[in-house]
Amino acid sequence: MRIVKKRTLEDYWSAHADATKPLQAWYQTAAAADWKTLSDVRATFPHADLVGRLTVFNIKGNSYRLVVRIEYKFHLIFVRWFGTHDDYDSGNWQQDDWF
Repeated sequence: MRIVKKRTLEDYWSAHADATKPLQAWYQTAAAADWKTLSDVRATFPHADLVGRLTVFNIKGNSYRLVVRIEYKFHLIFVRWFGTHDDYDSGNWQQDDWF
């Protein structure tokens, strides 16, 4: 899968040092994947959830959430949002036009 944009992930792991290794591991796994469906994603990340057209991943033992949009047909992952579980629960991440 091609991840758009890695720089966004790098910004996240710079801002959240305790999430650096888990985010890097997610990136390496996702970049090497050939996902065609949500079932494929869940074979790798069993706790991935679909919220509308977005996929939500638990990062660092559910301390953080990573929200992406996966375009399976084009093998693309668009990184949309990253934050703490509490920030995710507040719903502020849904203010973006992509949602």
